[in-house]
Amino acid sequence: MAQPIYLDLNQLHEGWLATARANCQGQLKAATHRSVDLLSALTLLLTTLPLLLLVALAIKLDSRGPIFYGQERIGLGGRRFIVLKFRSMRVDAEASGTPQWASKQDPRATRIGRFLRFSRIDEIPQVLNVLRGDMAMVGPRPERPAFVAQLEQQIPHYKDRACVRPGITGWAQINYPYGASVEDARHKLTYDLYYIQHRGLRLDLRILLTTIRVVLLQEGAR
Repeated sequence: MAQPIYLDLNQLHEGWLATARANCQGQLKAATHRSVDLLSALTLLLTTLPLLLLVALAIKLDSRGPIFYGQERIGLGGRRFIVLKFRSMRVDAEASGTPQWASKQDPRATRIGRFLRFSRIDEIPQVLNVLRGDMAMVGPRPERPAFVAQLEQQIPHYKDRACVRPGITGWAQINYPYGASVEDARHKLTYDLYYIQHRGLRLDLRILLTTIRVVLLQEGAR
């Protein structure tokens, strides 16, 4: 019988997180994990630099507005930070001031933005967040404060995902199709908490290698 790759939220007891943390904490583990993050981020940045320059030019030629897009997200321990992306939407995408879930075939996306999101190239600038220490290469995806407040009220244990740095990619991203609803967030959380419980360099490597396949095959692209 195959081992489950997610955690059942209804089966989690209140002290589960302390046990999970004990499995992945320690100064040596933390230093090793951070070193791998730095090396991976620098490697990705340097190898994609020519592509990133072309993307920056394409964004400027395609629509008015800045090349990069900064958005407030919730990170480790609930700390707020600005996540960096290539701008893929019109500058007036949220003119109403109300946060909106991103969706498949989002009408707010620009022409080049649709390609960037489909190929996930828009996420690459987040290596700068990794170098700054806001994020890791692998971890739960960081969410916006307004959505976090909503999801913490509606989904048990949602707040537990903030016990590790958020990631550019994660266990949920390679195991659950793209979605943008409270129910999707509930399903993704079962994978995020599984990652937290089993976190380690071997699992991180598996996620990174699978992410390459997912990007190449455009699985779950939006």
